Amino acid sequence: MSRRRYVATALVAVASLAAASACSDPTAEPGASGGNTTITVALAANPQMKTAETLIADFEQKNPGIKVKFTTLPENDLRPAVTKDVATKAGQYDVAMIGSYEVPIWAKNKWIAPLDDYVAKDTAWDSADVLQPIKDIVSADGKLYGAPFYGSSSFLFYRKDLAAKAGVTIPEKPTWDQVAAAAAKMDDKAGGVSGICLRGLPGWGQNLASLTTVINTFGGRWFDEQWNPQLTSPETTAAVKFYVDLLRAHGQPDAAKDGWEGCLQQITQGKTAMWYDDTVFAGSALDQATPQVKENLGFALAPVNKTDASGWLWSWGLAITESSKNKDAAWKFISWATSKDYIKLAGEKAGWDAIPPGSRTSTYALPEYQKAASSYADLTIKSIDAANPNKPTVQPVPYTGVQYVQIAEFTDIGDYVSQQVAGAISGTQTVEQALQKSQTYTEGVVKKAGYLK
Repeated sequence: MSRRRYVATALVAVASLAAASACSDPTAEPGASGGNTTITVALAANPQMKTAETLIADFEQKNPGIKVKFTTLPENDLRPAVTKDVATKAGQYDVAMIGSYEVPIWAKNKWIAPLDDYVAKDTAWDSADVLQPIKDIVSADGKLYGAPFYGSSSFLFYRKDLAAKAGVTIPEKPTWDQVAAAAAKMDDKAGGVSGICLRGLPGWGQNLASLTTVINTFGGRWFDEQWNPQLTSPETTAAVKFYVDLLRAHGQPDAAKDGWEGCLQQITQGKTAMWYDDTVFAGSALDQATPQVKENLGFALAPVNKTDASGWLWSWGLAITESSKNKDAAWKFISWATSKDYIKLAGEKAGWDAIPPGSRTSTYALPEYQKAASSYADLTIKSIDAANPNKPTVQPVPYTGVQYVQIAEFTDIGDYVSQQVAGAISGTQTVEQALQKSQTYTEGVVKKAGYLK
């Protein structure tokens, strides 16, 4: 479990409602009888979401009278577009795919509807089957607001053949020092293979997601218990310097341009020896890899330094917007797209590497998935179970979240800091300069917001 500073994006989402028939039920939702109800669904342009689009005929066949229109956008564009829509109650979207970061903030603002009543009536959806750590991060105040489409953590991808050639052993639970040493040995610039690929692209959910897990395990933190920013602390400085130095010495060329999309391409095309990123991309990496890479792709837990675990915790969930006039139809789509039956359908039609993982216990009992995901399924569950958003780092913190800080201001802070980090990666400024600018900016934001007196 794609975020630059958001720029207003003009989108057109058409919701067509058929005229109600003379005998229509006056208590029904608009468009719910006498023709088709069209619901508009906003999705992130990730591989598993694209699969859902290709399978929508199954939903429409099972739910005659409901048509689905998708608006699919890159993560950096999806967030500002949907945020603007729900905040202004424009009603363009009936269903929005939102991340676990947004859920409690949007729920507090009453931008999305609680799903508990729908879940209680829809026994086939089987709420008890949803992995509890994932259910928890798409809930707020004990209520479910996002039905998990997938859940994920982060771990290490690596080439077993290149490791063997370099005389390197990657343990199941490596340290960052071991990974850095392995990257140095496997780095083959002459052969066009970098030692490691890491997110360098600016965005609070791009380079900052990976980097924050490194900061956490090095003992750094975003804020102390009084909300004083800690971006220039020795621990945070050491972590950022480690990340930047590793990328500059043994990372992919022009690393500041690459997010997860670029690194996925690097690993599948055999251009990097290792990649630290989201567990959800394991299936996509194997599916898209060249034969040599596919045969030799291995996985390990997120590298650590001072903590016992360091993987992040994330979920993309499907939520019903409060401004939707078609909430019942929206739930029917959400129920279909996040159900056990959908996971089986995706596996049978698109391949078992294409299913949305990390959301349901039953997924990991499917023989077909066990076979396809034998090299990474257990590590995914271990990573999800080990992540602790309530205690993400060594020292106490006043916030929750592993790879983000669960406050509304973090999108602003995170995007600014990520830009400074990208500057350090590209060499336009030092790590110390980047962090001092970030410290000053973050201090100003939290003071203005009232966290810091």
